[in-house]
Amino acid sequence: MVSLNVKRVLVVGLGLSGLAALETLTRQGYQVTGCDARTEEELGAVLARVPAGAKIVGGGYPPARDFDLVVVSPGVPLEIPPLAEARQLGIPVWGELELGWRLSGGRPVIAVTGTNGKTTTTSLLSQMWQDAGRPVRAVGNIGVPFCTAINAPASEQLVVEVSSFQLETALTFQPQVALILNLTPDHLDRHRTLENYLAVKARIFANQGPEDYLILNFDDPAVRKLAAWASGRVVFFSSRERLGEGVFIDRGVITGSFGGRRLEVIPLTQVRLRGRHNWENCLAAVACSMVMGLEPGAVAHTLETFAGVSHRLEFVAEIGGVQYFNDSKATNPEAAMKALEAFTEPVVLIAGGRNKGAGFTEFAARVREKVRCLVLVGEAADAIQAALAATGYGEIFRAGDFAAAVGEAARQARPGEVVLLSPACASWDMFRNYEERGDYFKELVWGLSRQQRGSGHGGDCLAAP
Repeated sequence: MVSLNVKRVLVVGLGLSGLAALETLTRQGYQVTGCDARTEEELGAVLARVPAGAKIVGGGYPPARDFDLVVVSPGVPLEIPPLAEARQLGIPVWGELELGWRLSGGRPVIAVTGTNGKTTTTSLLSQMWQDAGRPVRAVGNIGVPFCTAINAPASEQLVVEVSSFQLETALTFQPQVALILNLTPDHLDRHRTLENYLAVKARIFANQGPEDYLILNFDDPAVRKLAAWASGRVVFFSSRERLGEGVFIDRGVITGSFGGRRLEVIPLTQVRLRGRHNWENCLAAVACSMVMGLEPGAVAHTLETFAGVSHRLEFVAEIGGVQYFNDSKATNPEAAMKALEAFTEPVVLIAGGRNKGAGFTEFAARVREKVRCLVLVGEAADAIQAALAATGYGEIFRAGDFAAAVGEAARQARPGEVVLLSPACASWDMFRNYEERGDYFKELVWGLSRQQRGSGHGGDCLAAP
């Protein structure tokens, strides 16, 4: 920052990341201005979190030419005027991830990306370090901005969840270990093509050196091919193939093989997370733990006890013999398809929301195979129903709002079945984010359980607060 002669900084977007950047830069003595497309009236309580000394512009953007550096929040489109102007004038444009990385002095980090499974794998790695008795902090796209950890003790391992939006503005970010879990069509409304999306994801290892590690999913052809571009040491994981080197499943046991040394970690039957997609998350985390020298016993203990994260195949309740699962984080068709694979029980699926540019053809085929009854809600309901019509699937119910969708799913479900919220779409047509959607789903389910108990028909809400 000093070498760039930065004094005046413009922070664009006052979401979680923008506010963290604003606070960090102000505390370090920079002249900081924050701006947002929302008016000051619309920002409301956000303004109370703005640190003293920072200036705020609401309802638009000041000209970039008045600043030495522009820091942009991940959700802000990169085509807006101040960012375009900054690029034309040669003014650096960083994301909060890049800012945090530079302010931390480029400390060693583990970075996790991929279309699906990022939060689960980041949380799983954090728990492995905790179970091994080592200090750790999970930051990044998981909801804790990198900037909040720039002064963390050197002994504390940082595990960073990284989204494609964050990688777009990462210039020098160099994780000691980078994990790429998978790649399926997502955020194409922003990245336009799958090739662009892949290129952005590949930026996570662009600056790695020969002593760094890149952990890749062998079973994903697009991800596997990235090994040819790696400067660091590549480690593969696979849930389908026995690898000569890497982490894989051998006769039902998660197994690692490195340099002729073979280690059996834990049988899959003892892993608490459900579904093949979660096996992949576990394999990636095991590969990371091995290259970082974590104790195998702690790793096995974590896999045996880790129950997952909120909004990702999260068990909510069992009511009248029907189990309810919250998978609100499934914001694209691929994530929803993987969730369906986790169940052998008949499924009543709630899907729909805002499409991010993905097609629903493969999703429709999987619904036909796995779903007894489908409840559709939200902007993408017509597109999903049209894809299903081509398969001949007809067990579809439409709901006018989210509460009606949950009520319809409850009416259609039978004892021994699963009601699964796995929308295959973003939440933005009805909610601020997938967390709000998942929390509302849980509230509605707990309400159903209370009604069930009040009617004298029994039923348990096993996860109710």
